[in-house]
Amino acid sequence: MTRFDEFLKANETFAASFTKGDLPMPPARKVAIVACMDARLHPEKVLGIDIGDAHVIRNAGGRAQDALRSLVISQRLLGTREIVVLHHTDCGMLTFTNEQLAAKIQADLGVDVSGQDFLPFADLEQSVRDDVAFLRNSPLIPKDIPISGAIYDVRTGRVHEVVRA
Repeated sequence: MTRFDEFLKANETFAASFTKGDLPMPPARKVAIVACMDARLHPEKVLGIDIGDAHVIRNAGGRAQDALRSLVISQRLLGTREIVVLHHTDCGMLTFTNEQLAAKIQADLGVDVSGQDFLPFADLEQSVRDDVAFLRNSPLIPKDIPISGAIYDVRTGRVHEVVRA
């Protein structure tokens, strides 16, 4: 049995008691959250978000540059009016440089990705500040949109605020 088979079986149980099929497309709390894809971070549980409440956009490191397309759609077409950037402790993005990953890809796959920015970072709090600043300075994000940045601690489960813009 594959993991997907397990997921399908779990979905049968979920769908049997599902009652939220009539929720509107726009998120009820009008917020978009940009978070890391790390399996130890469950933004919905960490932030008290239910189905239909928010857009949760996940990528490696929770980087705003990767999320910009989704944020624009979230705001322009689906009415979100706030952004939260959520990074976390012990992030894998702290463990490599672009050059190191490019060398690994070259060795493993024979593909040259030199010059590709995989958006790693060396300072966790600064990465949050950088992502919030990127969004605040983007012409695609209106200036009246509140943007907050925080860090989730994978050991304690606590979120601490880093910046608001």
